[in-house]
Amino acid sequence: MSDHLLDLGPQARIVAQLAEAVTDDQLSAPTPCPDLAVRNLLGHLLGLSVAFRDAARKDLGATTDTSPDSAVPDIGPGWREELPKALDELADAWRDPAAWTGMTRAGGIDLPAGIAGPIAADELVIHAWDLARATGLPYTPDPAALDASLAFLRAAAAQPENSPFGPPVAVPEDAPPLDRAVGLSGRDPGWRP
Repeated sequence: MSDHLLDLGPQARIVAQLAEAVTDDQLSAPTPCPDLAVRNLLGHLLGLSVAFRDAARKDLGATTDTSPDSAVPDIGPGWREELPKALDELADAWRDPAAWTGMTRAGGIDLPAGIAGPIAADELVIHAWDLARATGLPYTPDPAALDASLAFLRAAAAQPENSPFGPPVAVPEDAPPLDRAVGLSGRDPGWRP
């Protein structure tokens, strides 16, 4: 799926900036992810950052074996320090060309590393949108990460029986790329709390 390395750093920084702007009173707010409040979404972002960091390093174990659906994620008291650190480590791990070669595992699924990288980009792009929508923060994704997300989501939509997402939400073909990605991920681009 990817014939070149993608720098996840710019998108990871965007996610970190959004998370930094979240206020404590927003932690219980609803998100576009059913059954997840902002605090759970932040916990998911922390967990996926660690899992995809380890997937890039081929450091397979508990972090890469656990399905994201196994439990409702949450944050601990140190999340404001832990999340940006995990996002930085994720981006650094995927800067190593070896991260993009061979096989790896994420979410308990073995897959080519060249596919895991774009999945990590998709997770960062779409969940940043979730966080921005839930908190009313402005959001513009990194263009390269958005392109990778769209390519991954189009491929997933072409094989709906294997897709980890809900049915795509129809959006106009001339909609902005972020709206198309959000729709392909099974979310309504017009979602508001």
